[in-house]
Amino acid sequence: QVLLVETGGGWVQAGGSLRLTCVVSGRIFNNCALGWFRQAPGKEREFVAVISRSGGRTSYSDAVKGRFTISRDNEKNMVYLQMNSLKPEDTARYYCAGDAQFDTYAYSTVGGNYDYWGQGTQVTVSS
Repeated sequence: QVLLVETGGGWVQAGGSLRLTCVVSGRIFNNCALGWFRQAPGKEREFVAVISRSGGRTSYSDAVKGRFTISRDNEKNMVYLQMNSLKPEDTARYYCAGDAQFDTYAYSTVGGNYDYWGQGTQVTVSS
């Protein structure tokens, strides 16, 4: 059973934009903070952004702050990552993940705390 499905990845030139979308099954969407992580070849997975269950709190890594925006649509069970001013160092496979939280404003930036993961979508930024 596929619970999280990411789309929207692709190839873009530096300075360009992409929007990633993650469709999340209802059970997970309603009970989880939702995050985006990425992993480049030969590197460890790293936190990118997270949004709380309520949508009222967000957090970003320093590497993407000011360029990326995370949002969620509670009617469509989707979470988005708008990526602007892309850089070659943003090249990675991007993963959507769900972190079960009782508190609607809580979230984690640690991947090990996440319970559900998608298969990822590749983003390639050329210089």
